[in-house]
Parts: sequence; structure tokens; C-alpha cells
Amino acid sequence: MSTSEGVRPDWATKDFYQVLGVPKDASAADIKKAYRTLARENHPDSNPGDSPDSRAKHARFKEVAEAYDVVGDPDKRTKYDEVRAAYASGGFGFPRGGYDAGQGGFDVSDLFGDRARSGGGLGDMFGDLFGGGRARTSAQPRARRGADVETTATIGFTEALEGVTISLRLTSDAPCPDCSGTGGKPGTTPHICTECEGAGFVVVSTGGAFSMNETCPACGGRQLVYDQPCPTCQGSGRGMSARTIQARIPAGVKDGQKIRLKGKGAAGESGGPAGDLFVTVKVRPHRTFGRKGDNLTLDVPVSFDEAALGAEIKVPTLTGTPVTLKLPAGTPNGRTFRVRGKGARRNDGTVGDLLATVEVQVPAVLDPAAREAVEAYRRATSGSRLRANLFGDAGS
Repeated sequence: MSTSEGVRPDWATKDFYQVLGVPKDASAADIKKAYRTLARENHPDSNPGDSPDSRAKHARFKEVAEAYDVVGDPDKRTKYDEVRAAYASGGFGFPRGGYDAGQGGFDVSDLFGDRARSGGGLGDMFGDLFGGGRARTSAQPRARRGADVETTATIGFTEALEGVTISLRLTSDAPCPDCSGTGGKPGTTPHICTECEGAGFVVVSTGGAFSMNETCPACGGRQLVYDQPCPTCQGSGRGMSARTIQARIPAGVKDGQKIRLKGKGAAGESGGPAGDLFVTVKVRPHRTFGRKGDNLTLDVPVSFDEAALGAEIKVPTLTGTPVTLKLPAGTPNGRTFRVRGKGARRNDGTVGDLLATVEVQVPAVLDPAAREAVEAYRRATSGSRLRANLFGDAGS
């Protein structure tokens, strides 16, 4: 609201300094600092999703933004302070010390809106006092951010490492296609909601000097109402939208990781921004390779003689070009060899490693020649005591 529009009815019952947590005589710099801190903590981008805590943060953000819009502007702050002073002292016909809408039948908006036009009312008085003419209520509905949307996408192992663009078919809440989200029958003209005087919210007393804003039950926060509701959405202004979008999954994404795509969620209302899309990525396993952080893993079968005598063996890489591993004589089962630069790509452009783990294979069946050779090996090593340490402390 610009300063030329004068004061708003609900200013009299709201303590914007308390909302921002600053004293009434706070400097402009202190007010700005308090606003930035609270806005950062409660901004929808810092609290995504639709959980109760997130919704509370979003509501708190709106309160903080509204408070700063008034007391953060020198012109509006002067007007606000004068209205609050008049309200607290009972001046201009305000009840002293606050009001109770359920007891006295007093409504602050009566003093400002159309219902006071016949006698001039405080709308004219404050408008003339502050140079704004008659206090006006904008007929422009308040912009609303679209809802966040969540979905799941399954991609291949190699696609997760290299990045991929995928098509996603989404079905989400959206403005009704027939009434464009207004809730009114196409071709009909709306009028300002008489319940909230076009503010989109109503002030509800919580007892004593405290009050709070609630979404107007008559217009649902749209500020405008239609006498004839849209037959398609029954006046809700909402419908379902099916669409296909292209989503870029970055290189190096991990199984179960959630990717945020800004502005790809449900469409906003009345020119508001779209919500965000959160994609939970599922990665199909590879038949040969595994993954450990930024490194790829590979189990390499080797024969007994290769492990015992040493050997040079070729192993595959994800790029298709094999590399050679040099196994030293006496390589134990389970030893892991590192092949640098053959793993997953990191966010900084560097590449992880390939971790190749040796698995010594024991043949299930031996032909006569192999059996004779193994028996000869047994005779040659019969003096070794591999399990001697198992019994060293058995009798203690």
C-alpha cells in the first residue's frame, strides 16, 4: 500500500514494534536489522515444505513483512504512531485501551470503510489529515506463492554419475482453468469482500489488548468475492494440473538424494510466484560397480596362484577402458587396490577413485592334474602351523 492511501483499519489494533521485537523509539537501522534477522529465519525458501512448522514460519514471515512495510517506512510510521496513540487514548472515538468485538459490537473497520461514508467517518478524517483523501481498499487481490510439489525419479547408475535431463509428468494443485483461480463464474464481476473490507484477513481479538490476523472466512483471503461461483471449481478457485517438465539432475547425485528445482512447483495465484519442485532421486544399481561416496567399488575375482605368486590382471572401468592391476606375491584375500581418477565426478570437477577389492576364488571341482598339484602343495607345507595362535591361551 502506498502512503497516499492513508491508514488501514487494522493498524489501530496491531503492535508492529512487538512483532519485530523492537521498542517504539527504535532507530530505523535497528528496525531494519530486526526485520532482516526475522525474515531470514522465517522466509519460505529457508522453510520449504508444508509441515505445521513450515506453515507457522510462513505465517510469521508475513507478519514480519507487514510490520516492516509500515514502521520501516518513515511516512507510514508517523501515521501509524498517531493512529496507535489515538486508539490508546480513546481519541477520535476509539474505545480506550482496546476493544472487544464480542462485547461492545465495535468494529474498527466501521470507522474507515464504506459503512462510514454517509457521515464522513474517520476514513475521510485521516485521509484529509495525512493528504491521502478517502481511505481506500485496493480491489487488487493479493499475490500468493504456489505450493511446493514432491515427486520421485529413477535413473541409471551411469546417469547419476554423469548427470542427466529427464522428463517428469506432474499432477499438482493449480488455479482453476476456467476462472483462472478467481473462484467466480467467468464473465461475472467481483466486488470487494464486505467481511474484511478487501484486506484478505480479519482481526480477531484473543483477549485483553492482544489480537491476531486470520484469513477472511468469506473470501478465503482473495479480497474479492463473486455472487456467482465458478461451476467448474465450485468457487474454490483451484483445480488439478497435469504437465510435463524437463528436469536437470546434476552429476554425482546419490541414491535417495533430494533435488530442489526452484519455481517448478504449483503455479501461484494472482501473479504470485510458483512453488518449488523437490525430486527424490532413486539410482538403479550397476551389475558390476558399486559406489562409496565419490569412489566406485569393484570386486575382482583372482585365482589362488595369482594371489600367491603375484600377477598382472586387467580390470574394467566405468568408461570402458580397462586398467592393469599389479598383484604382489602373497596378496591376501580382501585387499583393496586404489586406481586414482576412475571414480565419480565431484561438484568441484575433480574425480574420485576406483577401489578394487581382491576376492581369492576356491575351485569347487578339481581335475586330476590340479588335484595332484594341490596335494603336492599340501605335503610341501605340512609343517606350517596356521592355527597355532588359536590355541595359545585356550587352557588359561
